[in-house]
Amino acid sequence: MTASAHILVVDDEANLRRTVARILQRAGYEVTTAGSGKEGLTLLSEHTFDLVYMDIRMPDMNGLEALKSIHAMYPQLPVILFTGQPDLNSAVSALRHGAIDYLQKPLKPELLLDRAKTVLAKLELDRRRQELQSQIESLQLELRNLETGKEVEQSATEGGNAEPDKRYLKRGNLTLDLHTRRISTGSKQSIFLPPTSFDYLLVLARHAPNIVDYQTLVAEAQGYQASPREAQELVKWHIHHIRQAIEPDIAHPMYVINIRGSGYRLVAD
Repeated sequence: MTASAHILVVDDEANLRRTVARILQRAGYEVTTAGSGKEGLTLLSEHTFDLVYMDIRMPDMNGLEALKSIHAMYPQLPVILFTGQPDLNSAVSALRHGAIDYLQKPLKPELLLDRAKTVLAKLELDRRRQELQSQIESLQLELRNLETGKEVEQSATEGGNAEPDKRYLKRGNLTLDLHTRRISTGSKQSIFLPPTSFDYLLVLARHAPNIVDYQTLVAEAQGYQASPREAQELVKWHIHHIRQAIEPDIAHPMYVINIRGSGYRLVAD
């Protein structure tokens, strides 16, 4: 994760933003900057980030206010705040509102990089643990199907011959195997996705190349109704999994395209 992690830096001081971005970029991170809390929230709604560095004191929306919004909308997203105030109240307030840490100005490059490395390593471990759990659940389901004879019954019903048109859904060089629930692209074979994320990709593929709005994605992939905002947040997490699995360059997606304010569309032809 550390080589391709995407970090958002939010600070109203242009020189500090550029300096922090340069330090992180030299360490191999992808960095996007914002000059205000409001701009930072807008960028968060449009892109996927792995870590946020943000100043506490900003004119239009201070860091604590922005932090409350970020923590409410993206509770798993780690945020580290910059503070020029060495007092305990500032630190405690930041941690109480969802920050995982804070750094005191003037910032030290080695601490900036150390915090990023530590936080992103833990995030990668958590994601890998979740991925393995999803794989275990998928394999357990497959095992139950074998034990109950579902595959045998299906084979007998079909006269022993699988119907390729029903088993595979193809869009350009993207192929979804509906039996094994694996994906193939022109360059990758038998790609695993967590079960729910696979369902999201399946919905996009069935509607391709049309735009699928956030609420429709949630309804068809997970079977329940969500508010527009809730749906957008649910979808974003699964789109991140899908892009990690099939996109050659996750920073410049070519398959799953975001249509700002509307939803997503699959482009595979």
